[in-house]
Amino acid sequence: MAANNKLPVVALLLLLGAVTCRADYGYPVPGSAGYPRQPQTPTPSPSPPPSAGVLAVGFYDSTCPSAEEIVRGVVVRAVTQNPGVGAGLIRMLFHDCFVEGCDASVLLDPTTANPQPEKLSPPNFPSLRGFEVVDAAKAALEAACPRTVSCADVLSGGRVSFAMPAGRRDGRVSLSSEALRFLPPPSFNLSQPAASFAAKGLGVGDLVVLSGAHTIGVSHCSSFVNGGRLNASTSDMNPALAASLRQQCPASPNATDDPTVVQDVVTPNALDSQYYKNVLARNVLFTSDDELLKSSQTAAAVVLNAFVPGLWEHKFKAAMVKMANIQVKTGTNGEIRRNCRAVN
Repeated sequence: MAANNKLPVVALLLLLGAVTCRADYGYPVPGSAGYPRQPQTPTPSPSPPPSAGVLAVGFYDSTCPSAEEIVRGVVVRAVTQNPGVGAGLIRMLFHDCFVEGCDASVLLDPTTANPQPEKLSPPNFPSLRGFEVVDAAKAALEAACPRTVSCADVLSGGRVSFAMPAGRRDGRVSLSSEALRFLPPPSFNLSQPAASFAAKGLGVGDLVVLSGAHTIGVSHCSSFVNGGRLNASTSDMNPALAASLRQQCPASPNATDDPTVVQDVVTPNALDSQYYKNVLARNVLFTSDDELLKSSQTAAAVVLNAFVPGLWEHKFKAAMVKMANIQVKTGTNGEIRRNCRAVN
């Protein structure tokens, strides 16, 4: 991690796309002066591959050992061309896991039988992005290891310096109405998203940590203008930020006039803890961001994440692993799609 505790967006996307990685905790390297001498022991036999009914780190080590390298290459190229893709993929994972669990249901296209899947629901369309990156990664995996790596693991598997279990199966159900039911909008007060998180087995601490993803990416003006955030008489937004946003956003955003603005005006392309400093300064777009200061528990967490070096980055990795385990499907409960946009 860099000295300024910023995690580059390219590094973040490795967490969204890889399949296996090992952490470097700074211990002495074997053979170095600081490494303790150990008696020689026989090399253990390789562990058997994990069962298809459980999640496990290294799930694809024997069936598709090149999976990590394949997906990493696709994702790094995409983020190099467009850094905003990183934020898009984080948001896509969240929107997938909170609806039907982490089963890639958000990737399914409309069909005659199901004309309104999740991706066409108002919380997702037209703002959700990154589908083409998942498509490219899946196509490369199918060429190397046909029908082996699920779309759900492409979307949620991987890590930068920590391990995330894999072995998810892809779901067959995707309904626009379910996205509206389970995805908390940015206009919610603190108790409402907290309830949404609790329903998925996540706590208020996870809510605070995962809200930090608003440190990168952009938002459509409609997400906060139509929620009244620029109303000087009712909003707690920093007046200087509000004035700037009034210059960038129409007074009444609509489907044909809804530009985007950066979510973090200080470090828009870095996955770092600046978001929490922005919350304290009221330099945030959404009501749900501002609400983090409305309770002593969440406000204290905001302060710690803002000023303790490396704390949020550490917590964010753990929260991502926890979120990626929401209502997962394994074994015969689900499938491995050949095409992430359609059931087999």
